[in-house]
Amino acid sequence: MTTATPDDTQLRDEGFDTASGGRVLLIACGALAREILDLKARNGWDHMDLRCLPAILHNHPEKITPAVREAVAKAESDYARIFVVYGDCGTGGQLETACAEMGVEMVPGPHCYSFFEGNAEFATRDEITAFYLTDFLARQFDAFVWKPLGLDRHPELLEMYFGHYEKLVYLAQTDDPDLTETARACADRLGLAFERRATGYGDLGATLKNWARA
Repeated sequence: MTTATPDDTQLRDEGFDTASGGRVLLIACGALAREILDLKARNGWDHMDLRCLPAILHNHPEKITPAVREAVAKAESDYARIFVVYGDCGTGGQLETACAEMGVEMVPGPHCYSFFEGNAEFATRDEITAFYLTDFLARQFDAFVWKPLGLDRHPELLEMYFGHYEKLVYLAQTDDPDLTETARACADRLGLAFERRATGYGDLGATLKNWARA
């Protein structure tokens, strides 16, 4: 079964729901929808439904855990298993605690940058002066970075926010030259060196493969 890919604006502001009657539900960040839908299609995981929360919650991490709790509570009577496709994502361990309390598994790792690159590999780098983008964040740079930080109105704040960074690392899930140039332009706007790493889906693919057997 093929599911149309929603546009980034919908994923950012509204979320997305396949609701196709599967027995397993993935509750995910909207920023991961394209990757999850691709993995589902490639592997024929039609028994897995996808319900994405708005990606913009990442700009308010204190709202992620309550939103996930609500989504699990609404869905738990309809599915045999529920999994949460988030890393910690700035919740300070609250999401992990909530998932443990609710008896649902979540993707290992502190954030999507880590599990896209591979948690083990990411942990060895210790790149405290790197600013990361994924495919989704490269496309949504203005909405998630530039405007929320007020840089569209106060460019003089650039040094305050990004003065301690040395490079922008684009973790590329796809081989898209246009998107690479978009990410490079983001680095230029921030005054940072640019590095592209082709990660594919990293640990996300392996995790979903394990869950698909549930």
